[in-house]
This record gives sequence, structure tokens and C-alpha cells, in this order.
Amino acid sequence: MANKVNSAQHDSVAAWAKRCYLTGRSVMDAALRPYGIGSTQWYVLHQLAHEGPTMQRELMRLLQIERATLSIVVGALVRKGLVEQVADSIDQRQKLLRMTKAGTKLWKALPDLNFIRAVAFDGLDPAEVATAIKVLKTATERLLEHGTNT
Repeated sequence: MANKVNSAQHDSVAAWAKRCYLTGRSVMDAALRPYGIGSTQWYVLHQLAHEGPTMQRELMRLLQIERATLSIVVGALVRKGLVEQVADSIDQRQKLLRMTKAGTKLWKALPDLNFIRAVAFDGLDPAEVATAIKVLKTATERLLEHGTNT
């Protein structure tokens, strides 16, 4: 009986969503490793490269990561000379992040990571992919709603 329950848990939508995410993240980290950055650092650089200077607290919301985790990631990027932190002119406790020249140079040298999406989803029926997105989005929204009501 325990094996059947355990097997069902490992074959659930949530289990496969998590496995897909973690596998994609692993492929991303492997592609970025030669450049000395990890996937979370890439997401910070992506934001700064595409949207420009961003408040550090805004990155917490955008990336949905803890303050301590973001501080470690940003600290590493600052030490590598890829990002600089500037105190906000209104509230000195708040930090504005912007990419340095070295960060911009590295960003331009990074591989295009769209291959990950292509490997995962090319050849699949677009309607099935849309259904998977809809199901996961709805489930996420329901869980978020439930969490705010309890």
C-alpha cells in the first residue's frame, strides 16, 4: 500500500511540475557555469539588461525570492564587478541596482538560453502546452487565494 501511495505522489502534476522546473534549472546552471554565474544571478542580470536599473526590493518581488537569498546573490554580483548598488536618493536604506560595463560585456557574451524551452517543448502540440500552462496557472492562483484566506 505504501508503495502505491508513494508512487502516486511521484506521478502527480505537482511532482512533474517540480521535476521539470528543477531539470530546466539544472540545464540552465550547466550552460552558465563556464561564465561563472548561476541561474538566479542570470535572472538579476536579465532584469537589469532588459529593464534597466531596478530597486533591490523590487527584484525580491519579481524573482519571488527571500531577502537573504537576494542579498547573497546581489553581493556575489557586486564582488564580481557585474552589478553596482547605489543608495536611493530619497531613502538611503533602499538600494538601486544597475549593471556595470563588465556586467554588460558578460551579458552580451552569455549563451541564448531559449534552447532550454526549445528542447523541452518543441514538437509538442501547442494546445497541450497551453492546457498545461492553464492548469498550472489556475492551481497556483487557487493555492495563493487559499493561503490568503487561512
